[in-house]
Amino acid sequence: MLELRHLKTLHALRESDSLVEAAERLHLTQSALSHQFKELEERLGLPLFVRKTKPVRFTSAGLRLLQLADVVLPQLRGAERDLARLAGGTAGRLHMAIECHSCFQWLMPTIDQFRDAWPEVELDLASGFSFAPLPALARGDLDLVVTSDPVELAGITYVPLFTYEAQLAVANQHALANKPCVLPEDLAGETLIHYPVERDRLDIFTRFLDPADVEPAGTRTAELTVMMLQLVASGRGVCCLPNWALHEYSSRGYVTAKKLGEKGLYATLYAGIRADMLDAPFMRDFLLTAKDTSFATLEGVSAARG
Repeated sequence: MLELRHLKTLHALRESDSLVEAAERLHLTQSALSHQFKELEERLGLPLFVRKTKPVRFTSAGLRLLQLADVVLPQLRGAERDLARLAGGTAGRLHMAIECHSCFQWLMPTIDQFRDAWPEVELDLASGFSFAPLPALARGDLDLVVTSDPVELAGITYVPLFTYEAQLAVANQHALANKPCVLPEDLAGETLIHYPVERDRLDIFTRFLDPADVEPAGTRTAELTVMMLQLVASGRGVCCLPNWALHEYSSRGYVTAKKLGEKGLYATLYAGIRADMLDAPFMRDFLLTAKDTSFATLEGVSAARG
């Protein structure tokens, strides 16, 4: 009666908090996913979750199946890894770099899981802040680059990991804290605090200020996220961060998070990989683990749309 796909869809619904996002994550249409749930509920004679609730509220039957999913799905992943080893391809190299200062929050748990599952793979991690990682990927010096700024390069494939919203952090007492959203001209008199990278790699410039021909009153750099937010909370400027990085501080009332523009400023994080590495079993497993970890640990991310 029960099938693995049922457990996977329930698990995806819990991690996504809506049928729309769960369907995107599973590469299904919303109607196909709804039909699958309806069919299962008819077989069981029990509802699994309460419709039109956000976050999704599961029934006792749904919670029991989620308990089963939490046991079975990791075991299934482990068996798939073992089979991949038996089929060969257990050894290899995964040298990666990141172009995102905030990515360590979800990347480190991913690497820990991967290291335990693939001890034969040579693993190395570098920061992509002091060199150009994508050309290094194309040369073969690196095997994977985490980036939100894909550049078309021969032989490089970009696998979308998740979509997030870039938000502006302002002091709680700041005048912008009371606005429904922040417009480019609102930043003309502000000091913009950002990571020490070129402005053409910062969405706040390339996709928000530059198109409106607006320049902030000044800029200031900081290496660490917590340092940037301390400066913001002290009224020394404003900064743009991914919603998951900002949530930890805004939810505790340290700063206020504001939407950039009436529709928000959204971006997608990608894993850049050489095409010849895509079919390596350990690479496929790393990407799956990265996606699962990000959805499980980050607040406010959604399935990437391509």
